Amino acid sequence: MEFLGTTQTASYCVPKKTCGFTELPPAVRAPVVQECCQPYYLPGHRSLNCWRPSLFYRIANTQACPDKEAMCRSPLRPPTILPALRSALFCRYSPRDWERSSQLQICGAEASRKWCSRLTGDSMRLMQEKDQLTRQMQEGTTRNLGQRLSDIGFWKSELGFELERLATETQGMESVKRRLECAAEEMNCPLQVALECLYQREKRIGIDLVHDNVEKNLIQEVDLLKCCQEQMRKLAQRIDMQMRDNRDAQHALERDLENKTSAQFIDEQCFNLRNTSDCINFFHGMEKIDGTISVPETWAKFSNDNIRHSQNMRANSIRLMEEAEHLFETLSDQLWKQFTDTNLAFRARISEVADVKNKLQTQLAKTLQEIFQVENTIMLLERSIMAKECPLKVAQTRLECRNWRPNMELCRDTPQFKLVNEVFTIDDTLQTLKLRLRETQDTLQLLVMTKSRLEHELAIKANTLCIDKEKCMGMRRIFPSTPRLVGYT
Repeated sequence: MEFLGTTQTASYCVPKKTCGFTELPPAVRAPVVQECCQPYYLPGHRSLNCWRPSLFYRIANTQACPDKEAMCRSPLRPPTILPALRSALFCRYSPRDWERSSQLQICGAEASRKWCSRLTGDSMRLMQEKDQLTRQMQEGTTRNLGQRLSDIGFWKSELGFELERLATETQGMESVKRRLECAAEEMNCPLQVALECLYQREKRIGIDLVHDNVEKNLIQEVDLLKCCQEQMRKLAQRIDMQMRDNRDAQHALERDLENKTSAQFIDEQCFNLRNTSDCINFFHGMEKIDGTISVPETWAKFSNDNIRHSQNMRANSIRLMEEAEHLFETLSDQLWKQFTDTNLAFRARISEVADVKNKLQTQLAKTLQEIFQVENTIMLLERSIMAKECPLKVAQTRLECRNWRPNMELCRDTPQFKLVNEVFTIDDTLQTLKLRLRETQDTLQLLVMTKSRLEHELAIKANTLCIDKEKCMGMRRIFPSTPRLVGYT
């Protein structure tokens, strides 16, 4: 029986010489001696430590090595025994050791077999449990991915629906903005007409430059048109700002919808992955990386906030569009009412001027008739005065001739008295006729001046009628229709 760890051909640690075993190294420095069998470390069982043969150490303790230094250089290494001397020396193990070793081998093998059997059964159960757990977890993860896809689909539908409604409202606001701009531009034409009417009416002459109802209505019309344009432009600016807010909300919805589309595509890929898929691979350490920035509550709240913000923008847009429609309706009614009032004032003023003109024409005709009659009267008076000159000459000639009567013949007789009376009467008649002639001539001058004034007034009224009736009303025959006033072209 050989000692474990040595060979039969091993050399001595010292030169060969006859040496008895007189001394051995201390047992405490002996090497660890191992058996041919390995120790058993079985869970739940006491480990079988290596054992040493007791016979060798009992004999070794009674002898000493003469060369202590050589033994110290090879500590606790037993000397190699030649095979020829093995029977002459001693046995290394006892039967008890042999039986004990065999028994230990049998017990160890039995324990190993039992342990392996139990370990195999436990391993099968463990594999089944872990397989079932892995399958359940994978199925649960797949269900969760499916639920997540359902949630993403729900929010995608909500975002898409809200995006369509917001886009519709934005398009409606663009249409209303264009209508406001068109209506504001359309009011330039009646505004220019009203201003031109005011400018033309400044060309009236004399007393007709009156601040009448027509001018008041024209000024009100100009102010109303300017006010309407200003209100429409301000409302168009507010709508433009609201459209920018709508575009911001629409961009947020589109970005959220795009992100959810990408997330849905990724989750669908994850949902469709199977153990037999080709694209699966190991990515060690990914479970330790947490790149998430939200939880389901904040994730849903983000989309909900985007939708609520879009709804608020839509509500503001609807309110602005309703305000625009109300403004269109109100301003259209006001403009038409003011346009009608101005036209009525024009017609009333034209009627008044025409009536006054007709009266002036009547008076002018009468004045002309009176002038004609006065001229005839003057002609008759002049003729009458001329006709009285001859009788006056006759009477004065008679008186002068009778003044040549001699002496007592110069008598104040009846003819003399009559002649003197005739002369005085004719003189008085001539003075009366001349005075009347002068009065008639003055009357004629007055009638001529009246005629001139009437003609001037008629010219003024004709000019006024031409301005109001021909020029102003000619420009005001056409007014933008209600569809054009509300922005429809």
